[in-house]
Amino acid sequence: MSNLHTVVCVKIVPKPEEVSVAPETLRLDRAGARSEINPPDMNAMELALSLKERHGGRVSIISMGPPFFTPLLRVALAMGADHVYLLSDRAFGGADTLATTYTLAKGIEKLGAVDLIICGEESSDGATGQVPPGLAEWLEWAQLTMVNSLDVDVEQRQARGRREIPGGHEILEVPLPAVVSVQTASNEPRFMDYKIKPWAFAEGRVTVWNQADLAAEAEYIGTPGSPTIVSGLDEAASRERKRIILEGSVSEQVEQLVAVMEQAG
Repeated sequence: MSNLHTVVCVKIVPKPEEVSVAPETLRLDRAGARSEINPPDMNAMELALSLKERHGGRVSIISMGPPFFTPLLRVALAMGADHVYLLSDRAFGGADTLATTYTLAKGIEKLGAVDLIICGEESSDGATGQVPPGLAEWLEWAQLTMVNSLDVDVEQRQARGRREIPGGHEILEVPLPAVVSVQTASNEPRFMDYKIKPWAFAEGRVTVWNQADLAAEAEYIGTPGSPTIVSGLDEAASRERKRIILEGSVSEQVEQLVAVMEQAG
Protein backbone atom coordinates (compact mmCIF):
# COMPACT_ATOMS: atom_id res chain seq x y z
CA MET A 1 0.00 0.00 0.00
CA SER A 2 1.17 3.53 -0.75
CA ASN A 3 1.76 6.48 1.56
CA LEU A 4 -0.51 8.74 -0.52
CA HIS A 5 -1.60 11.66 1.66
CA THR A 6 -4.71 13.40 0.39
CA VAL A 7 -6.12 16.55 1.98
CA VAL A 8 -9.74 17.55 1.43
CA CYS A 9 -10.72 21.18 1.99
CA VAL A 10 -14.13 21.26 3.65
CA LYS A 11 -16.21 24.35 4.30
CA ILE A 12 -19.11 24.50 6.73
CA VAL A 13 -21.82 26.68 5.21
CA PRO A 14 -25.26 27.90 6.31
CA LYS A 15 -28.23 26.26 4.68
CA PRO A 16 -28.95 28.56 1.71
CA GLU A 17 -32.67 28.82 2.38
CA GLU A 18 -32.07 29.99 5.96
CA VAL A 19 -29.41 32.65 5.48
CA SER A 20 -29.77 36.40 4.94
CA VAL A 21 -27.49 39.39 4.38
CA ALA A 22 -26.97 41.83 7.24
CA PRO A 23 -27.75 45.32 5.86
CA GLU A 24 -25.20 47.00 8.17
CA THR A 25 -22.18 44.88 7.24
CA LEU A 26 -23.32 43.51 3.85
CA ARG A 27 -22.11 40.10 5.02
CA LEU A 28 -23.96 36.83 5.41
CA ASP A 29 -25.92 36.66 8.65
CA ARG A 30 -25.71 33.10 10.02
CA ALA A 31 -27.81 33.85 13.09
CA GLY A 32 -30.65 31.36 13.19
CA ALA A 33 -29.38 29.43 10.15
CA ARG A 34 -28.43 25.78 10.51
CA SER A 35 -25.06 24.71 9.15
CA GLU A 36 -24.00 21.84 6.92
CA ILE A 37 -20.99 20.58 5.00
CA ASN A 38 -20.75 22.42 1.69
CA PRO A 39 -22.45 19.98 -0.76
CA PRO A 40 -19.70 20.16 -3.45
CA ASP A 41 -17.15 19.28 -0.75
CA MET A 42 -19.01 16.01 -0.19
CA ASN A 43 -18.11 15.08 -3.79
CA ALA A 44 -14.48 15.97 -3.02
CA MET A 45 -14.53 13.73 0.06
CA GLU A 46 -16.00 10.83 -1.88
CA LEU A 47 -13.27 11.13 -4.51
CA ALA A 48 -10.55 11.22 -1.86
CA LEU A 49 -11.96 8.19 -0.04
CA SER A 50 -12.24 6.22 -3.28
CA LEU A 51 -8.55 6.97 -3.98
CA LYS A 52 -7.71 5.76 -0.49
CA GLU A 53 -9.57 2.50 -1.19
CA ARG A 54 -7.66 1.97 -4.44
CA HIS A 55 -4.20 3.15 -3.42
CA GLY A 56 -4.10 3.14 0.37
CA GLY A 57 -2.62 6.05 2.29
CA ARG A 58 -4.60 8.49 4.40
CA VAL A 59 -7.12 11.29 4.03
CA SER A 60 -6.93 14.46 6.13
CA ILE A 61 -9.69 17.06 6.36
CA ILE A 62 -8.80 20.74 6.69
CA SER A 63 -11.30 23.48 7.40
CA MET A 64 -11.45 27.02 8.73
CA GLY A 65 -14.02 28.28 11.19
CA PRO A 66 -15.16 28.45 14.81
CA PRO A 67 -14.92 25.46 17.22
CA PHE A 68 -18.66 24.69 17.01
CA PHE A 69 -18.03 23.40 13.46
CA THR A 70 -16.23 20.39 14.94
CA PRO A 71 -19.22 17.99 15.21
CA LEU A 72 -20.06 18.53 11.54
CA LEU A 73 -16.47 17.92 10.49
CA ARG A 74 -16.49 14.64 12.40
CA VAL A 75 -18.98 13.38 9.81
CA ALA A 76 -16.02 13.17 7.41
CA LEU A 77 -14.25 10.91 9.90
CA ALA A 78 -17.30 8.68 10.09
CA MET A 79 -17.21 8.46 6.29
CA GLY A 80 -13.63 7.16 6.36
CA ALA A 81 -11.25 10.13 6.72
CA ASP A 82 -8.35 9.79 9.15
CA HIS A 83 -8.03 13.15 10.90
CA VAL A 84 -9.53 16.64 10.96
CA TYR A 85 -7.51 19.86 11.18
CA LEU A 86 -9.56 22.94 12.07
CA LEU A 87 -8.01 26.38 11.61
CA SER A 88 -9.77 28.47 14.21
CA ASP A 89 -8.91 31.96 15.43
CA ARG A 90 -10.86 35.20 15.72
CA ALA A 91 -8.11 36.75 13.60
CA PHE A 92 -9.27 34.59 10.67
CA GLY A 93 -12.76 36.14 10.72
CA GLY A 94 -13.99 38.21 7.77
CA ALA A 95 -11.67 36.49 5.29
CA ASP A 96 -12.40 36.65 1.58
CA THR A 97 -11.07 33.98 -0.79
CA LEU A 98 -7.57 35.49 -0.88
CA ALA A 99 -7.16 35.44 2.91
CA THR A 100 -8.90 32.08 3.13
CA THR A 101 -6.58 30.41 0.64
CA TYR A 102 -3.53 31.91 2.35
CA THR A 103 -4.66 30.51 5.71
CA LEU A 104 -5.49 27.10 4.28
CA ALA A 105 -2.13 27.01 2.49
CA LYS A 106 -0.33 27.73 5.76
CA GLY A 107 -2.24 24.87 7.39
CA ILE A 108 -1.36 22.49 4.56
CA GLU A 109 2.29 23.51 4.75
CA LYS A 110 2.23 22.71 8.47
CA LEU A 111 0.89 19.23 7.69
CA GLY A 112 4.14 18.43 5.94
CA ALA A 113 4.15 15.74 3.25
CA VAL A 114 0.94 16.19 1.24
CA ASP A 115 0.54 14.68 -2.22
CA LEU A 116 -2.92 15.83 -3.27
CA ILE A 117 -5.45 18.49 -2.29
CA ILE A 118 -9.05 17.94 -3.38
CA CYS A 119 -11.70 20.67 -3.20
CA GLY A 120 -15.30 21.02 -4.25
CA GLU A 121 -15.70 23.26 -7.29
CA GLU A 122 -17.26 26.09 -5.25
CA SER A 123 -19.08 26.87 -2.01
CA SER A 124 -22.83 27.22 -1.81
CA ASP A 125 -22.60 30.54 0.06
CA GLY A 126 -19.89 32.29 -1.98
CA ALA A 127 -19.95 30.40 -5.30
CA THR A 128 -16.72 32.02 -6.52
CA GLY A 129 -14.77 28.86 -7.37
CA GLN A 130 -11.60 30.74 -6.41
CA VAL A 131 -10.31 28.60 -3.54
CA PRO A 132 -8.82 25.66 -5.53
CA PRO A 133 -6.78 27.83 -7.94
CA GLY A 134 -5.91 30.19 -5.09
CA LEU A 135 -4.42 27.32 -3.11
CA ALA A 136 -2.44 26.19 -6.14
CA GLU A 137 -1.00 29.69 -6.49
CA TRP A 138 0.00 30.07 -2.83
CA LEU A 139 1.60 26.61 -2.80
CA GLU A 140 2.98 26.87 -6.35
CA TRP A 141 1.52 23.46 -7.21
CA ALA A 142 0.02 22.13 -10.42
CA GLN A 143 -3.77 22.09 -10.61
CA LEU A 144 -6.66 20.30 -12.29
CA THR A 145 -10.04 22.00 -12.34
CA MET A 146 -13.59 20.71 -12.63
CA VAL A 147 -12.74 17.01 -12.99
CA ASN A 148 -15.40 14.33 -12.74
CA SER A 149 -12.96 11.46 -12.22
CA LEU A 150 -9.37 11.16 -11.06
CA ASP A 151 -6.68 8.57 -10.60
CA VAL A 152 -3.10 8.79 -9.43
CA ASP A 153 0.10 6.96 -10.22
CA VAL A 154 1.90 7.12 -6.90
CA GLU A 155 5.17 5.68 -8.22
CA GLN A 156 5.30 8.03 -11.22
CA ARG A 157 4.01 10.94 -9.11
CA GLN A 158 1.24 11.86 -11.53
CA ALA A 159 -2.48 12.60 -11.34
CA ARG A 160 -4.78 12.07 -14.30
CA GLY A 161 -8.18 13.74 -14.40
CA ARG A 162 -11.13 13.64 -16.79
CA ARG A 163 -13.43 16.59 -17.30
CA GLU A 164 -16.31 17.40 -19.61
CA ILE A 165 -15.98 19.99 -22.35
CA PRO A 166 -18.48 21.05 -25.03
CA GLY A 167 -18.82 18.15 -27.42
CA GLY A 168 -16.83 15.62 -25.40
CA HIS A 169 -14.22 15.33 -22.68
CA GLU A 170 -10.51 15.78 -22.12
CA ILE A 171 -7.89 13.90 -20.12
CA LEU A 172 -5.28 15.97 -18.30
CA GLU A 173 -2.15 14.90 -16.43
CA VAL A 174 -0.22 16.88 -13.84
CA PRO A 175 2.71 16.04 -11.56
CA LEU A 176 2.18 15.58 -7.83
CA PRO A 177 1.75 17.43 -5.58
CA ALA A 178 -1.36 18.94 -7.14
CA VAL A 179 -4.61 20.74 -6.33
CA VAL A 180 -7.80 19.30 -7.82
CA SER A 181 -11.34 20.70 -7.91
CA VAL A 182 -14.21 18.27 -8.40
CA GLN A 183 -17.33 18.89 -10.45
CA THR A 184 -20.47 18.98 -8.35
CA ALA A 185 -22.61 15.81 -8.52
CA SER A 186 -19.84 13.92 -10.31
CA ASN A 187 -20.20 11.07 -7.80
CA GLU A 188 -22.49 9.80 -5.06
CA PRO A 189 -21.08 10.61 -1.60
CA ARG A 190 -21.24 7.67 0.80
CA PHE A 191 -23.12 7.64 4.08
CA MET A 192 -21.45 7.61 7.46
CA ASP A 193 -20.27 4.21 8.63
CA TYR A 194 -22.05 3.82 11.95
CA LYS A 195 -19.58 1.10 12.99
CA ILE A 196 -16.79 3.69 13.14
CA LYS A 197 -18.93 6.61 14.35
CA PRO A 198 -17.84 6.09 18.00
CA TRP A 199 -14.21 6.30 16.87
CA ALA A 200 -14.95 9.39 14.77
CA PHE A 201 -16.53 11.22 17.72
CA ALA A 202 -13.85 10.24 20.26
CA GLU A 203 -11.23 12.60 21.66
CA GLY A 204 -8.05 13.14 19.69
CA ARG A 205 -9.55 13.00 16.19
CA VAL A 206 -9.56 16.78 15.68
CA THR A 207 -6.56 19.11 15.87
CA VAL A 208 -7.20 22.86 16.22
CA TRP A 209 -4.59 25.35 15.02
CA ASN A 210 -4.67 29.12 15.53
CA GLN A 211 -2.74 31.98 13.95
CA ALA A 212 0.33 31.40 16.10
CA ASP A 213 0.37 27.68 15.30
CA LEU A 214 0.42 28.46 11.59
CA ALA A 215 2.90 31.34 11.90
CA ALA A 216 0.46 33.22 9.66
CA GLU A 217 1.27 36.87 8.99
CA ALA A 218 -1.47 39.19 10.30
CA GLU A 219 -1.56 41.30 7.13
CA TYR A 220 -2.61 38.28 5.04
CA ILE A 221 -5.40 36.85 7.19
CA GLY A 222 -8.95 37.82 8.14
CA THR A 223 -10.26 41.26 7.26
CA PRO A 224 -6.81 42.92 6.88
CA GLY A 225 -5.84 40.34 4.26
CA SER A 226 -9.11 40.62 2.33
CA PRO A 227 -9.18 43.22 -0.46
CA THR A 228 -12.71 42.28 -1.51
CA ILE A 229 -15.23 44.97 -0.54
CA VAL A 230 -19.00 44.69 -0.93
CA SER A 231 -20.05 48.23 -1.85
CA GLY A 232 -23.76 47.64 -2.26
CA LEU A 233 -26.62 45.19 -2.28
CA ASP A 234 -29.47 45.06 -4.78
CA GLU A 235 -32.39 42.68 -5.08
CA ALA A 236 -32.92 41.22 -8.52
CA ALA A 237 -36.31 42.06 -9.96
CA SER A 238 -38.61 39.08 -10.28
CA ARG A 239 -40.52 38.42 -13.48
CA GLU A 240 -44.22 37.78 -13.07
CA ARG A 241 -45.64 34.82 -14.94
CA LYS A 242 -48.49 35.50 -17.36
CA ARG A 243 -50.46 32.53 -16.02
CA ILE A 244 -52.44 31.96 -19.21
CA ILE A 245 -55.26 29.50 -18.57
CA LEU A 246 -56.34 27.39 -21.53
CA GLU A 247 -60.02 26.60 -21.72
CA GLY A 248 -62.32 24.58 -23.90
CA SER A 249 -61.95 21.08 -25.29
CA VAL A 250 -58.61 19.33 -25.57
CA SER A 251 -58.32 20.19 -29.24
CA GLU A 252 -59.19 23.82 -28.54
CA GLN A 253 -56.60 23.97 -25.76
CA VAL A 254 -53.99 22.54 -28.13
CA GLU A 255 -54.80 25.21 -30.71
CA GLN A 256 -54.51 27.91 -28.05
CA LEU A 257 -51.19 26.47 -26.84
CA VAL A 258 -49.77 26.40 -30.37
CA ALA A 259 -50.84 30.02 -30.88
CA VAL A 260 -49.15 31.10 -27.64
CA MET A 261 -45.94 29.25 -28.59
CA GLU A 262 -45.92 30.86 -32.03
CA GLN A 263 -46.26 34.33 -30.49
CA ALA A 264 -43.43 33.62 -28.09
CA GLY A 265 -41.29 32.19 -30.76
